[in-house]
Amino acid sequence: MSKNILVTGGAGFIGSHLVDGLIDKGHKVTILDDLSGGLETNINQEAKFVKGSITNRDLVENIIQDTNIVYHLAAYAAEGLSHYVRTYNYMNNLIGSVNLINAAVKHNIERFVFTSSMAIYGSGNPPFDEKDTPHPEDPYGLAKVTVENDLRIAKEMFGLDFVIIRPHNFYGERQFLGDPYRNVIGIWMNRIMQNKSPLIYGNGEQTRAFSYVKDAIPSLIQAGFKKETRGEIINLGSSSTNAITLNELADKVLRAMDSELKPTHVSQRHEVKHAYSTTKKSEELLDFKDDTSLVDGLAKMASWAKTVGPMDPIIWETYELTKGLPDFWVNLAQDYPDAKKRINVLFDKP
Repeated sequence: MSKNILVTGGAGFIGSHLVDGLIDKGHKVTILDDLSGGLETNINQEAKFVKGSITNRDLVENIIQDTNIVYHLAAYAAEGLSHYVRTYNYMNNLIGSVNLINAAVKHNIERFVFTSSMAIYGSGNPPFDEKDTPHPEDPYGLAKVTVENDLRIAKEMFGLDFVIIRPHNFYGERQFLGDPYRNVIGIWMNRIMQNKSPLIYGNGEQTRAFSYVKDAIPSLIQAGFKKETRGEIINLGSSSTNAITLNELADKVLRAMDSELKPTHVSQRHEVKHAYSTTKKSEELLDFKDDTSLVDGLAKMASWAKTVGPMDPIIWETYELTKGLPDFWVNLAQDYPDAKKRINVLFDKP
């Protein structure tokens, strides 16, 4: 049966792939995206596109009225940077989410699928399991776990049916290459195409398990429909057996890009040292299959990146806090004098 589905962040990296998958299955999709991290070229022409922000309560109320299912992916997902744009982070990732939850309750949405984040676990003891107690170490992770708790309360109070997905370290085609603050593979590929070395914070022995985006989309779609997932929290991403160091990753990315550049190590920033999750629940409830090897996935992403070419970074005009801001971020404006500037509309004049 065809459903009316709202995808927030549907012009973004993961969201646009999700929209394609939903439309392929015959559903009617509306995209709400402010294009702060998404691109118009990502938008499926069969979807209805509304340019706007989830922080606009009236707009959210209007759009959600005829919706059956909400997939909420819109977020400013920059864990490390969230320390320095704290208010912006909470407005977009917490208050905007609450606007959606309120509207979903009012209009009796059938299911609310929320993409949370592995950032809610903090350092913890990987592989992170859904039963682990959240201990976020940055404002982004704190906002995500707060929305998770709000959904739980909304279910208890109002019967809102929800599913929480905790994706981690996705990469692939359509990843926004012009964001110098998040998504390390995209950052590196963009720098390589500009003949700049990949930057590694610290000694590069941090470990991550990276997930090719198209492997996860069928599972993400199922989260909105399977009755067995009702009220569940599910990790989604590559298994701990695929975890590698950033040093190893840099070597693979350089090979995929046919580059002879060498990584440059810069000062360590505050970040979780080791981060990867369990996959058992996603395999059992969402039929998740981690089919694409990192080498093959990087080759596909590299081919796409070379086609679209390098993107000038979009950098912050000002930060809410600058104490402890990594030197590389401080110097971005000097390194990229022609870069577009991101304005913090909560503080800066447009």
